[in-house]
Amino acid sequence: MFSSMANTVLSGMNVLKAGIPIGLKALKYFVDSTFRDKVVPVPGSVLYCDLWVAVEHSGIYIGEGEISNIVVDGLAESTVCRSSPQSFTSKSTLGRKIYVSCDRHGAVGHPVVADGADAHVGERAFYGLVIKNCHQFSTKCVNYVGQYEAENSLWEGLLSAIPGETWEPTLAILKDAARKKLGATKWRLWDWDKDAEHSPPPEPDWQAHTDFFRNLPLDAQSIAQMRTELAAAQAYEEEIADENIPEPIRQRLRVFRQTLGDISQKYEEVKDFLASCHGARFSYAELEACADDFAALAAQLQNNPQIKELARKMGRDYISEEKKKPVKIPQASKSEVHGTHRSDDVMRVLPSELLNLEDETLETLFYARLLEKNLLSYELQGVTFTNGEETETSKKRTGPVVACLDTSGSMQGAPLLKAKALLLAIANILKQEDRSLHVLLFGSAGEIREFSMAGQNDSAGLLKFLQQGFGGGTDFETPLKHAFEIIASQKDYKKADVLMISDGDCRLSPVFTETVKLQKEILNCMVYSVLCADSRVEDAFSDEIVVL
Repeated sequence: MFSSMANTVLSGMNVLKAGIPIGLKALKYFVDSTFRDKVVPVPGSVLYCDLWVAVEHSGIYIGEGEISNIVVDGLAESTVCRSSPQSFTSKSTLGRKIYVSCDRHGAVGHPVVADGADAHVGERAFYGLVIKNCHQFSTKCVNYVGQYEAENSLWEGLLSAIPGETWEPTLAILKDAARKKLGATKWRLWDWDKDAEHSPPPEPDWQAHTDFFRNLPLDAQSIAQMRTELAAAQAYEEEIADENIPEPIRQRLRVFRQTLGDISQKYEEVKDFLASCHGARFSYAELEACADDFAALAAQLQNNPQIKELARKMGRDYISEEKKKPVKIPQASKSEVHGTHRSDDVMRVLPSELLNLEDETLETLFYARLLEKNLLSYELQGVTFTNGEETETSKKRTGPVVACLDTSGSMQGAPLLKAKALLLAIANILKQEDRSLHVLLFGSAGEIREFSMAGQNDSAGLLKFLQQGFGGGTDFETPLKHAFEIIASQKDYKKADVLMISDGDCRLSPVFTETVKLQKEILNCMVYSVLCADSRVEDAFSDEIVVL
């Protein structure tokens, strides 16, 4: 009974909650209701109505105002029934009108199709969205033209007719069968309740429909949805090409179709870039607002090992630390008399045992006890300490990142491209670890702008923010001061790292260098310097310098 594109439904869910049907169906329904001629079906005409965004219900008109169609009457159970137009459209949320198979002269059908559909009334079977649904039923009946298979059970025929894995029983297949068997080149509305005469549908907000797709996050699923809409829009324009449709309406349809085409083309240009930004959600509108070379950005994200390594380093959720400290190591010794015991230690034997050596008879007893380790001896015990080192391994949780990006004139071109790629890579890593990123753009003294990503992946917003810049001189003190203020004032920025991204063409005064060292110690943070000009410049304030 239903044919569904799950991705369309999910993407349009929020808009539909606002009561706005989005996509070509709503635009088409308005045009068909307002400007195109209405028709009355003939026996054997194929009928369908739009239930929801990507869901339709179809059947066969058998005459006398009745439609043979599958009705779901239980859990995965269905029956072929005769229904009135009112019952046929009872679940439609987009309108009560019914589309009819037509050619340029009017409705088309075939008695064999009507007879075949009527013969199946009363049959019950399993119902599924993919197999044995309403479109399969209607397609089966249309294909009776020229085949005369009405004596066979519908469901037996369906079981033996299921093709391979790539087959998809959608409304498009039904329309194709109607075109081949019935000559249906158009689909017009049957105003069975005369409602269009008294309550015509309001004109849709054309701009809202266009904006919905412009702002839809781009991925493989959403682009497949839009390309389906694009193909349907092209087919619809061809269908109404010879009809009397006002030119302003045609122009709005062209704009809608062209927007979908532009989005499809843009996706091809940026798909490598999107694949490199895992978890980011860029829309066509956001990408269009950026003047970046997305192919070059993708190449940097995918092929620059320094960017990958620094993103990994900045993204470690926990860092293992090994520290060595001096310790006193205890060792057993024999420096103190602890008592007496029996042994063969003649150096510590008691004097009473040595007296036996004065007598020849008792001397033999002494040596016998020696061999038996039974001489009474002093027992010595004790502990001495030696100097040594002990290694301690601990794990500390890393915090957010405050990135300071130089946008002076010397950073324009390849250096700035590398910097943007680095920040996007770090933003993706930090999002996975639920850590914040605060970006500061700086130029000359006092020039600074900031952007915060607090736990959410707003890579699109970050990329738009990075379109700004100052283009003048370079001053490191302003961004470093501001970075330390952020870490000191915001509770969530404990153990944050500072990332200085520049071409290295700047120096700190000795006084401010000492201030940086003091702040790093107080705030327990580190400063990484990233040089984007392919040359290394040493400084006195960075904990690590990386050259991209």
